[in-house]
Amino acid sequence: MNAESKSEYRFYRPTIIVAAPRSGSTLLFETMRHSRSLWTIGDESHMVFEHLKKLDPRYGICSSNRLVASDADDETVERIREVFFEHLRDSSDRPYGELDSDTAPAPRFLEKTPKNSLRIPFLNEVFPDARYIYLFRDPRENLSSIIEAWRSSDFVTYSGLPGWPGQWSFLLPPGFEHLWGTSLEEVVAFQWRAANQFILDDLRAIPADRWTAVSYAELITDTTATIRRLCEFADIPFDEDLREHCNRQLPLSRYTKTDPKNGKWRRNEIIIEQVMSDLRPVIERIAVDVSPYTSSPVLTTGPIRDGAVVARPPRMGRNETCYCGSQLRYKHCHGNVHATNGVTGLTQ
Repeated sequence: MNAESKSEYRFYRPTIIVAAPRSGSTLLFETMRHSRSLWTIGDESHMVFEHLKKLDPRYGICSSNRLVASDADDETVERIREVFFEHLRDSSDRPYGELDSDTAPAPRFLEKTPKNSLRIPFLNEVFPDARYIYLFRDPRENLSSIIEAWRSSDFVTYSGLPGWPGQWSFLLPPGFEHLWGTSLEEVVAFQWRAANQFILDDLRAIPADRWTAVSYAELITDTTATIRRLCEFADIPFDEDLREHCNRQLPLSRYTKTDPKNGKWRRNEIIIEQVMSDLRPVIERIAVDVSPYTSSPVLTTGPIRDGAVVARPPRMGRNETCYCGSQLRYKHCHGNVHATNGVTGLTQ
């Protein structure tokens, strides 16, 4: 379906950030929304989509967060546009609805949630002139952050899913039900791989001038130049408010669990190395596909170990110091993962 066959279109070139969970998309979103030209709904858009039962996997109508063009019927598209439009706010929290509807320009809308990594074909029907920013992060840092977030139980998105007896955190890719009984690192690798594979596949299907790529490393080390480039891509003014925010030290994003630190991912190095070789094809694809847009390397912490055989985590007593080097007792570290999240795999 094309835009003319759907409801009245009231947006102008929305900018949609697509990324795997814990890639830094909240930091990018919270930085860019300081632009006086951009409107957002203030946070992630889970309920914009999932207030419709047909788009909520808990009701068994759809089986995952994957949405394609055929899911974008007229009624669904109209409702999603309406909800987004009704909740738009600017950087000072002023509702778009307070503007004079006869003279106000179509809003420049900024949107992000990691679930959108699985929805690009659908979003392309809802917002046919959208621009996409693909944010990627060193996979080992990214995997470690997802692992820590799963352990925290602060990012649970679903409970009682069909095919999954326990809790589920973050996005829900197709085929998730086959992971029951596997290790946490395998679940997290599955999520990371699915998010990036779908992003790469789906962006290849749209014109190259409608998407760009940026690394988390670029964002935090050269914020001003990075945001300026993204604004130029999206045709958004790099205004004074945004410039001043970028020139200051960026605050931690609202979903940060612990302060950033070089090498923090090594707390989970043993289990991350279990899955890295399986992720190599996706890592190589990212490097190729982002090369026209950024020179930042996909891996910033060294190459994947070729041919390395990494031992499975050892059997441990619950009160022993954890094998990962965290200095925590095993029951409070890697031994606590599956008891709290319903994922099995590590022997306790």
